[in-house]
Amino acid sequence: MDIILLERVAKLGQMGEVVSVKDGYARNYLLPQGKALRVNEANMARFEADKAQMEARNLETRKEAESLAAKLDGQKFVIIRSASDGGSLYGSVTTRDAADAATEAGYTVDKKQVVLTGPIKELGLHDVTVVLHPEVEVTMTLNVARSAEEAELQQAGKNIAELAAEEEAAADFEIQGLFEDIGAAASDDSDLAESAGVEADETGDQDGEDEENA
Repeated sequence: MDIILLERVAKLGQMGEVVSVKDGYARNYLLPQGKALRVNEANMARFEADKAQMEARNLETRKEAESLAAKLDGQKFVIIRSASDGGSLYGSVTTRDAADAATEAGYTVDKKQVVLTGPIKELGLHDVTVVLHPEVEVTMTLNVARSAEEAELQQAGKNIAELAAEEEAAADFEIQGLFEDIGAAASDDSDLAESAGVEADETGDQDGEDEENA
């Protein structure tokens, strides 16, 4: 289907360009979202009549987006979630979660503006793209942790899952050492008991010999 773009669309073109796209992409996304019009005589005339107004509106919204982008780009937001010791989340972090985290911090972000390359299902730092305007994109970081304390550790470059594994290994090593100490102590007690028994036998034998000599 041939369409005329009403705004810049990534990988397609700029406002006013006529491009060919798959029918499904046009019907299900571009046309319903108001990003394009079918190419026909009436729509071309409509675009030309509204072009100046559309360009002015686009310029205004782009300036607003650039103003927000200057503040939002590079920001980090903490999201607290339950997770296993291995770092796997019980669920996932969504675009709504990301938008809510930014909004709570004072930035106006809609979930439709957040782009995730894949579902976030692990603890850690995750970079996400926010499309504030067809011509303005920024990156913000989500610090997904089980607590504020863990979030601080992650921000400092610590891997929570690795720390948990190290702590578990250290605990296992400590327990193993404790059992070894108990075993060694038991062995020492056994040796002492055996030694005491030998000494008792030797003392008994010596007493017997003394009695015979007497």
